[in-house]
Amino acid sequence: MKDSTGPDKVEDIEIRLLLEALYVRYHYDFRNYSMASIKRRLKQARQQLGFATFSAMQESVLHEPAMLPRFLRYLTVQVSEMFRDPSYFRAIRERVVPHLRTYPSLKIWIAGCSGGEELYSFVILFREEGLEDRTIFYATDINQEALQAAEAGIYAVNRVQLFTENHRQSGGKSSLSDYYQAAYGRVSFDRTLRRNVVFSDHSLVTDAVFGEMNLISCRNVLIYFDRALQDRALGLFADSLSRKGFLGLGAKESLRFSKHEKDFDEFVREEKIYQGRAG
Repeated sequence: MKDSTGPDKVEDIEIRLLLEALYVRYHYDFRNYSMASIKRRLKQARQQLGFATFSAMQESVLHEPAMLPRFLRYLTVQVSEMFRDPSYFRAIRERVVPHLRTYPSLKIWIAGCSGGEELYSFVILFREEGLEDRTIFYATDINQEALQAAEAGIYAVNRVQLFTENHRQSGGKSSLSDYYQAAYGRVSFDRTLRRNVVFSDHSLVTDAVFGEMNLISCRNVLIYFDRALQDRALGLFADSLSRKGFLGLGAKESLRFSKHEKDFDEFVREEKIYQGRAG
């Protein structure tokens, strides 16, 4: 019998088996991520890690636990910057913060915190607005190396010019240089910025509701999920928000066509900031 399965089909089979093995062995679930995105990243991993096939990579990941963190670097997005899309943070400052001021205590969730750039952006913004002392910030990611980098708060000095300009455009009320020290080509952000931060391993794919939050910011994560997984994550956010809490998404993300669209009102449409509906 002639085999009509081409190389591309075989690769797709290998990838699905690899993702299933990753879930069963380590409980990291990428099975419902966008196939095009996953395939692109896995091809990069296969090339740079030196494997001839995805099957060979699967064998290594299954039998060599030390390979897991190296492998996860390719599957989890670690590209960010401080005050990325400054108009988003300006909208948080000017439109959302006035509502948050009315609460005696606040909980903020940065979901998919990557290396911590967005987290520190929020902490600095809340310090400038006088809300830091009444706020607990929850920074979560599925990648332990990313969480460690976020907790360290150390970045290459050549990134600081962009961070500084973004901070200015976001309506910053101080100099960003007030918050870090520079040495040996790196900048280290002030330890006091982490005094109200809880770093935690949390998966939007498999884990449950995470507290009761006044604001959730999850930007440029959902674009890598398929529709079913997007709906799961958005349902998680809806269930995790306090009454009339706020949700911020990335510029290319939307609640449109989601089954949870009815759970939110558009608050700042152009910046993808939503408010949970009462009840």
